[in-house]
Amino acid sequence: MTKAKTYSDLRSARWMAPDDLRSFGHRSRAMQMGYGPEDWEGKPIVAVLNTWSEAQPCHMHFKDRAEWVKRGILQNGGMPMELPALSLSETFVKPTTMLYRNLLAMETEELLRSHPVDGAVLMGGCDKTTPGLVMGAVSMGLPFIYLPAGPMLRGNYAGNALGSGTDAFKYWDERRAGTISKEQWVGIEGGIARSYGHCMTMGTASTMTAIAEAMGLTLPGASSIPAADANHQRMSAECGRRIVEMVWEDLTPGKIITREAVDNAVAVAMATGCSTNAIIHVIAMARRAGIPLELDDLDRIGRTTPVVANIRPSGKNYLMEDFYYAGGLRALMKQIREKLSDKPITVTGRPLTEGLDHVQVWNDDVIRPMSNPVYHEGSLAVLKGNLAPDGAVIKPAACDPKFHKHFGPAIVADSYAEMKKIIDDPDYPMTCDHVLVLRNAGPQGGPGMPEWGMIPMPKALLKDGHRDMVRISDARMSGTSFGACVLHVAPEAFVGGPLGLLRDGDIIELDIPNRTLTMRVSEVELEKRRAAWTAPAPRYERGYGLMFTKHVEQADKGCDFDFLRAEFGGPIGEPEIN
Repeated sequence: MTKAKTYSDLRSARWMAPDDLRSFGHRSRAMQMGYGPEDWEGKPIVAVLNTWSEAQPCHMHFKDRAEWVKRGILQNGGMPMELPALSLSETFVKPTTMLYRNLLAMETEELLRSHPVDGAVLMGGCDKTTPGLVMGAVSMGLPFIYLPAGPMLRGNYAGNALGSGTDAFKYWDERRAGTISKEQWVGIEGGIARSYGHCMTMGTASTMTAIAEAMGLTLPGASSIPAADANHQRMSAECGRRIVEMVWEDLTPGKIITREAVDNAVAVAMATGCSTNAIIHVIAMARRAGIPLELDDLDRIGRTTPVVANIRPSGKNYLMEDFYYAGGLRALMKQIREKLSDKPITVTGRPLTEGLDHVQVWNDDVIRPMSNPVYHEGSLAVLKGNLAPDGAVIKPAACDPKFHKHFGPAIVADSYAEMKKIIDDPDYPMTCDHVLVLRNAGPQGGPGMPEWGMIPMPKALLKDGHRDMVRISDARMSGTSFGACVLHVAPEAFVGGPLGLLRDGDIIELDIPNRTLTMRVSEVELEKRRAAWTAPAPRYERGYGLMFTKHVEQADKGCDFDFLRAEFGGPIGEPEIN
């Protein structure tokens, strides 16, 4: 290891080394906790940001994993400092963890800025924790490694493998249709989530940890290791050892996250059959690093990158445990090798693509070659038109192909409660040609853009055997979701976007091959409706919610706060120590 820094160069030395009153206070209070000079003298101090909580089932093993990280830090001559961070449990936080992703990003940045640390290991995995932690750490600019929580074991009921989220949605439709019993439903409930770890489908959690790895922010192969596998403990200790070296090497995120690294991450995401949420988060992460990623960039890469991971919900048969046994993300990178740039490096200091020629693909039905893809294009498509001037998103591989080109009359709901009445009415007059529209569910309208976009199938259609239809909203949907769902319509209806001008019966046209989403309403008529439109009352009058409302950007910009983008100056600098 070649050292680019000496002890006197470290941030922590500014707290701990000077012979003055303030540093006396720092040292004496460290000694109050049982530490001695041998713990910090000449050593980097490494923050271990732990998103464990008793409301976070995906991270229940993080109490243990933090100890393995700290062991690795100590083994390599560093001093660990564990700091708790917001856990953002996707399963319990309401109205949505998306409302608080930026709060975690701010907390991460300020934890690292305000404490005497030289680098960090970021422990996350559940959906918004990956982008939140990474966004904050990128803005702070200290060396860091991301430690993914890992997927849980596959679910099981009655001899069938279950995928979290994906099968919950599928069987809920069957429950509402009356094709499965309450006893079966309870059995599925008890078998679908069998261990700690995040969702074992290619949902948002697996998508975002894969993006973090493809961007160079994890150890090679780290994102694929199941949470309950002993390799996860070994990986955790290696994160601790490596971050100490990164501090001495001054390997900061600015040297890792380049334009080519972002493009690599997008290509890998598309090949995994990624969550639609990936678009919002990867845009926000890239922009924190000063890289102006746009929706059109994602669509361009997606058009030429096939889905090769046969993992639910885009795939049919397999889950993340199978993906790991088949070779994991490094094996997928090998299959799409020609799509990846050799320039970017990772937290190892070596190129992302180094060693891919020696990686084995153990099951090429799980991780397919590009000559035999799950879907011929990437996972996501970006749509534009007079209904979504700034863009909307759909997951073509996860919906019935007959809806790739579709037109039909709109059924519009102004709230989720209103939509629920429509879908729960078994006699509501509709056909599968209709287009369900939910609006006022975007970044400001939701508030926080909840995962309401995979609107459940209406009972009126379920009883006739239908299991898919076109649904449009300015909300998001879970990465474990599926169906002909158009999401992230921007600008959202709540701030005056065209979605707010739509009326029942207006004809909507969806054309995925041509990437368009339009309403057959004349511009003259739209102008009349626009003149009559009135802005709804703000969702918040105080606190974090008010700050969120005033500063959150639209979905096509990544839903970051406008004052946190890199072009606004990036890190605010080190606090004066006196």
